[in-house]
Amino acid sequence: QVQLVESGGGLVQPGGSLRLSCAASGFSFSNYPMQWYRQASGKGRELVATISSDGSSAEYAESVQGRFRISRDNAENTVYLQMNSLKVEDTGVYYCNLNRFRRDYWGQGNQVTVFT
Repeated sequence: QVQLVESGGGLVQPGGSLRLSCAASGFSFSNYPMQWYRQASGKGRELVATISSDGSSAEYAESVQGRFRISRDNAENTVYLQMNSLKVEDTGVYYCNLNRFRRDYWGQGNQVTVFT
């Protein structure tokens, strides 16, 4: 079955960096685009970044453009989210996402807290 296991969240001060990882299994990873979403407390889930199946293209939410970078290693079945110049408003739970056959699969979520 599909499994998405995230790691790498934590606490950081504004301007700091974190890298999230999502290890995938149970499907042909290299055949599918992957996404990162986030959800702030009391708000809906927001698409942060998406990457094509071969890693050649990516798209970002305007709020993270130029600060975050999504990447993937198809040999390791892993997708990453490098987050730089973090802001307080980046605080939330970050989720790795696969959409396959119109069904969404989610990782367990990883808390990122940017505090002053």
